[in-house]
Amino acid sequence: MNFRHRRMEEPEINLIPFIDVLLVVLIFLMLSTTYSKYSELQITLPVADAEKLKERPGEILVSVTAEGRYLINHKPIEGRAVELLAAELRAAAGPAGENAVVIVSADALAAHQSVINVLDAARRASLPRLTFATQLNGGQR
Repeated sequence: MNFRHRRMEEPEINLIPFIDVLLVVLIFLMLSTTYSKYSELQITLPVADAEKLKERPGEILVSVTAEGRYLINHKPIEGRAVELLAAELRAAAGPAGENAVVIVSADALAAHQSVINVLDAARRASLPRLTFATQLNGGQR
């Protein structure tokens, strides 16, 4: 019988394979990630506490009702097509052309798509200057 005491070896944790696996997972995640670029519209947002400015000839007021109907300078537009809206915006811009400012005044219950259609129509009509009308806390515009 062998009664010699065996010398206990200290357990050693080798971290190199663990680091290798983590690097492979990191590289996989970096390569499999997709980066999406969303198209952006340049808009000028209004200050809600400002007083209402008087109407100027270069302004086009586009109202969007809760039902999704459009009014350009308080004149109802028949139809909801973006092309029709773009043509009406071009006609409303008149001599001001690209310098006209489109003011979007949407109902709080209007569908998001209706407002996006106005933005798309303004882009198609080459009217890059946009702003949104806001309502003061007291209910005034």
